Amino acid sequence: MNKHWLLVIIAAAFEVMWVAGLKHADNGLEWALTAVAIIISFAGLLYAGKKLPTSTVYAIFVGLGTAGTVITEMVLFDVPFSWGKVWLIVSLLAGIIGLKLVTTDGETEQKRGEVS
Repeated sequence: MNKHWLLVIIAAAFEVMWVAGLKHADNGLEWALTAVAIIISFAGLLYAGKKLPTSTVYAIFVGLGTAGTVITEMVLFDVPFSWGKVWLIVSLLAGIIGLKLVTTDGETEQKRGEVS
């Protein structure tokens, strides 16, 4: 895994933080941390999207963010556990892994080098 894919994972982790912050922030500091998480998350997504296939980056970012948010809500915020949710998260993660496996990092560079 190269540093750009790692950046997508880090950006998705910050996405989970800001989504939780939007729901649970109660004071100015928490709202400020939520804003910082939004900035870091989208900056990482934008930078990675310039170096990797944008559609794949976005799909992985959103999928990891969604899975992370559901798990965080169940673990930290007392949202009821559901085997259905777990199965759907596993299915989502399998799709994300599959998408990453069939995407080559060189796809973006090949497209940029082509003359239209």
